[in-house]
Amino acid sequence: MKLKSEMLTHFMDGSQVMVSTDKDVFSGIVTSNKTAAFIVGCLKKETTPEAIKQAMFDKYDAPMEVISNDVDDVISKLRSIGVIEE
Repeated sequence: MKLKSEMLTHFMDGSQVMVSTDKDVFSGIVTSNKTAAFIVGCLKKETTPEAIKQAMFDKYDAPMEVISNDVDDVISKLRSIGVIEE
């Protein structure tokens, strides 16, 4: 899975902003906190939820259970707005 190529990301004022270049993919703006921005960054190339969880675990000092829940939640939200290619 990965983020659809129509999605552009930009960091602004400490958060990530994501917009689509194609209104048929998504019409709106998504703002992300640091955790979600890391996950979106991982999704810029083909990956799996497990690989994202491991990358976060390697980078951040947090329990795997918390990381797993965060990754699953962000991926679920991104799927619900249709911006992930499966």
